[in-house]
Amino acid sequence: MQTFFIAPTDFGVGLTSISLGLVRTLERAGLKVGFFKPIAQPHPGDTGPERSTELVARTHGIKPPVPLSLGHVERMLGDGQLDELLEEIIRLYQQACIGNDVVVVEGMVPTRHASYAARVNLHLAKSLDAEVILVSAPENEVLSELSGRVELQAQLFGGPRDPKVLGVILNKVRTDESMADFSTRLREHSPLLRGNDFRLLGCIPYQPELNAPRTRDVADLLGAQVLNAGDYEQRRMSKIIICARTVANTVPLLTSGTLVVTPGDRDDIILAVSLAAINGVPLAGLLLTSDGKPDTRILGLCRGALQAGLPILSVSTGSYDTANQLNSLNREIPVDDRERAEFITDFVASHLDAAWLHQRCGTPRELRLSPAVFRYQLIQRAQQANKRIVLPEGAEPLLVQAAAICQARGIARCVLLAKPEDVDAVARAQGITLPPGLEILDPELIRGRYVEPMVELRKSKNLNAPMAEQQLEDPVVIGTMMLALDEVDGLVSGLVHSTANTIRPALQLIKTAPGSSLVSSVFFMLFPEQVLVYGDCVMNPHPSAVELAEIARQSAESAQAFGIAPRVAMISYSSDSASDEEVEKVREATRLAQDAAQELLIDGPLQYDAAANPAIARDLAPGSPVAGRATVFVFPDLNTGNTTHKAVQRSTDGVSLGPMLQGLRKPVNDLPRGAQVDDIVHTIALTAIQASVVG
Repeated sequence: MQTFFIAPTDFGVGLTSISLGLVRTLERAGLKVGFFKPIAQPHPGDTGPERSTELVARTHGIKPPVPLSLGHVERMLGDGQLDELLEEIIRLYQQACIGNDVVVVEGMVPTRHASYAARVNLHLAKSLDAEVILVSAPENEVLSELSGRVELQAQLFGGPRDPKVLGVILNKVRTDESMADFSTRLREHSPLLRGNDFRLLGCIPYQPELNAPRTRDVADLLGAQVLNAGDYEQRRMSKIIICARTVANTVPLLTSGTLVVTPGDRDDIILAVSLAAINGVPLAGLLLTSDGKPDTRILGLCRGALQAGLPILSVSTGSYDTANQLNSLNREIPVDDRERAEFITDFVASHLDAAWLHQRCGTPRELRLSPAVFRYQLIQRAQQANKRIVLPEGAEPLLVQAAAICQARGIARCVLLAKPEDVDAVARAQGITLPPGLEILDPELIRGRYVEPMVELRKSKNLNAPMAEQQLEDPVVIGTMMLALDEVDGLVSGLVHSTANTIRPALQLIKTAPGSSLVSSVFFMLFPEQVLVYGDCVMNPHPSAVELAEIARQSAESAQAFGIAPRVAMISYSSDSASDEEVEKVREATRLAQDAAQELLIDGPLQYDAAANPAIARDLAPGSPVAGRATVFVFPDLNTGNTTHKAVQRSTDGVSLGPMLQGLRKPVNDLPRGAQVDDIVHTIALTAIQASVVG
């Protein structure tokens, strides 16, 4: 068992963030990772579960042991019961080890009230036979001073030459140079890092966005009265402005993520902020001080801003005292802020020495395709594919943001079908930076070039030029023609269009792939321990046995294409010899699929619990090569598949990616209802990978 003990060199180094990123890095290497925070250290105002443990549990889907309370630990230390304390901790540690390749243990943070933290950390590291990774955050100090501080802490654990003391991770690095240049310069100034005994395992740059709380968090921490909640669950405070100036001087400061602080009687500022909100600027909110409430007539004029989601808060303190409180807010990640936790996790993981850490852990017992690994590999493979994806709903704000992310990260070369001025307006209002290379094509200017090719493609259906011109009024049809003519590699739509509106042009112009007679769909279900495939949950209401066999083949091929070893369970309400018509259909579909792909592990009919649970499989389907360990679940009809998908997703709080369509000659994908930016990014990535497989 490999154990990494992360110990801070000082207070405020961001130990929780490093824990999240380190667990993610190790998971991406295919390792099964456990986490253990032996001793809880609640922050003032914390009343719920221990923060690091809960964030790791929610972000990575693992269940760490519950830490010992600080009061209990201090009583035992005061009574001279250090050995008994360590025995309790080791028992909890053993729980974290079960089924894992490596465990990350988070040490105590030294504070004014816990000056004994360094001593306890030493005992913990030794008792757990752990390898120590120090975490430091450079202050305004010269590099030699930073090196000296890290070396002093390393000495506490046996010195930098001790094989159990691996190195240091530097967090919150504030510098104008690149992290590579900073690392090089640090090694030049630090004798500690010149050899291979003690390594620099990561340099994480300071990013203000990582500390941006939700407007709701600001309201909670200030004890503010909420006059209008608006979008305060989603909006984040990245900047604060105190408005004592004129409206003309305030307007340039009204940008995305800004919290405007002003006395409640400044009607001019309130109206200016409301106008900015109505014009689409996603401000963090308006905070009124001195217990001031806007005149009801002013609020009436602001109704459009309130409906646009502008949060308005009120506090009793004056502007000066309020500003001081805002600057001293606790910037720790709230346990329910999944979005921020995921962002920090991936950001930290991207700056750690993943290759060396993986090598240090040795070869894992079995590659585990966890949700984190699946998402990571999804983005990596899409970047390698370098495909051109068209987005017909090009002026939708969520799509513009997703396209900007995909373009900037190299996930895909995106083409937005929209008027460039409309996209620019959306980008300005939403604070989105449009990256170089992001293509924006005006449908009105390019529509004419597709009339003749479309008439040729559909001449068997007697399509004439006027009919083609009319159909090409729809940007989805233009995008589909671009795909049909190999101008792009894939299409993603459905944010505002119906599924039928997305799929119909593809069926008419793209057609099914060779060897396929139908189009079906799969969802990738991201559960804590693994990723499963569900099909078909969108396309085929009442498939015949022949069609069900083809859905099974397509779903298995999709699973294989995305790194999931396909073991296909043909789902039915019965696993035995029942002769009901529906069970017989599943039995016949299983036989047809087995005959068509003899190398495929497929079995059915199987009840869902027999397919998923090894213990039940032993009773209901003994000897089955699939039961108890199925990775692909093929449902007998759309009613069963769609209902099961939604019920499982909601009841387990799981994440699903998709639907991903399969069986088309070229990839076209429909966005799920209520899709957010991450959903769109992942769908674009799925489409890019599909295009590379087809190509």
